[in-house]
Amino acid sequence: MHTVVVGTSGVTASDVLAVARGGARVQLSEEALAALAAAREIVDALAAKPDPVYGVSTGFGALATRHISPELRAQLQRNIVRSHAAGMGPRVERDVVRALMFLRLKTVCSGHTGVRPEVAQTMADLLNAGITPVVHEYGSLGCSGDLAPLSHCALALMGEGDAEGPDGVVRPAAELLAAHGIQPVELREKEGLALLNGTDGMLGMLVMALADLDTLYRSADVTAALSLEALLGTDKVLAPELHAIRPHPGQAASAANMLAVLKGSGLTGHHQDDAPRVQDAYSVRCAPQVAGAGRDTMAHARLVADRELASAVDNPVVLPDGRVESNGNFHGAPVAYVLDFLAVAVADLGSIAERRTDRLLDKNRSHGLPPFLADDAGVDSGLMIAQYTQAALVSELKRLAVPASADSIPSSAMQEDHVSMGWSAARKLRTAVDNLTRVLAVELYAATRAIELREGLTPAPATRAVIDALRDAGVQGPGPDRFLAPDLAAADAFVRDGRLLAAVQTVTGPLQ
Repeated sequence: MHTVVVGTSGVTASDVLAVARGGARVQLSEEALAALAAAREIVDALAAKPDPVYGVSTGFGALATRHISPELRAQLQRNIVRSHAAGMGPRVERDVVRALMFLRLKTVCSGHTGVRPEVAQTMADLLNAGITPVVHEYGSLGCSGDLAPLSHCALALMGEGDAEGPDGVVRPAAELLAAHGIQPVELREKEGLALLNGTDGMLGMLVMALADLDTLYRSADVTAALSLEALLGTDKVLAPELHAIRPHPGQAASAANMLAVLKGSGLTGHHQDDAPRVQDAYSVRCAPQVAGAGRDTMAHARLVADRELASAVDNPVVLPDGRVESNGNFHGAPVAYVLDFLAVAVADLGSIAERRTDRLLDKNRSHGLPPFLADDAGVDSGLMIAQYTQAALVSELKRLAVPASADSIPSSAMQEDHVSMGWSAARKLRTAVDNLTRVLAVELYAATRAIELREGLTPAPATRAVIDALRDAGVQGPGPDRFLAPDLAAADAFVRDGRLLAAVQTVTGPLQ
């Protein structure tokens, strides 16, 4: 099994995906263990002094003014975990929780938190055992860390709360730890606070959303190309020289992908046939500009994610010169903004795809296709309601594009008076990515049916490969009305698991 080694300098997006989704094992480097031990010596020395140090010998947040005596400090650390494990609502997905735990371990291993090596090792042991704490949807304001979600993870380290085992069954964490020979941790000075104070949940969801969107944006280029083909559009607008004079890299990549898919098509360029037109509609002609803008937004989001993956987010932090300093690095604004930016781009990509689908179904704009792509229009409704479903999904995408990061709600007796809402931005982006997959599946379903209805015209070889693979996947072609939901579900799975891209790339080679 693949092993990810965690050092002091952060991790990569590939590391996060390997652990969160691929079940990779985690190993602490010798460098990380040495850094953990060195930082712990600093914390222990400060704990022995009479002077109060935030997070070491004081309360937290608005209660930071109280100096905590040595005999109460272990209880203080247990209490912060127990009291902050206050999440509510549905369970968060397993891959999100694994990413959350792994990214907190990444910061702990930086040597800036003061956590003992044995605590970090126990965090790795839980991941390696496939033990996933039960984390709930609500409880993070995206500031002072993803507090409640991280607290539920820390609670499991203590052998408290509930967790899901590798068999998928939820049991008391104490039982799962015992079954895997893992000793619960007894938290000491600063450790409880250090386990809670990071942007790890929102960052993990950002990394996974970017991975999913990388597939979906290439898939959107394919479905846009198929719709252009089905509408007898022109591929001249995809010429590289046109995109070179407006040098947005995402736009050029999207246009190149569409051109590759359409190579050899017998359907494109029929503008002057029975129903002459000068140019295609915006939803067809401007597909690379819209998808390209989203791609460039993703590039910015990756830059932010990479910086955050290299960061040590905690408060207070242990510095190499021995100082333990309070700071505001736990604020989630950098991550929250790009999560919201991506939700806007996703909504627009879904919106333009829906417009192309609607055009395919409208006999007045589809250039010779039957109404709703029906077999016997009037007797059959064809894909009329499939477009309703797609429109409902797009409408939801627009609501999900309303930025969470523009909101702030004060907490902790006004000590934490401006928060990022980054966790909320991540949760809604996750839903948006899921719905975009469905939107593209409907466009794919409509475009492939429309192309097969263009009798006497030969589609591009890449298009033929898509249609053949889609039919092999159990998605039926044109014909009388039938129970449509299973076809749409199969088309969704075809896009979601990458079979659409795989089919195209057997002809085109790797798309950009």
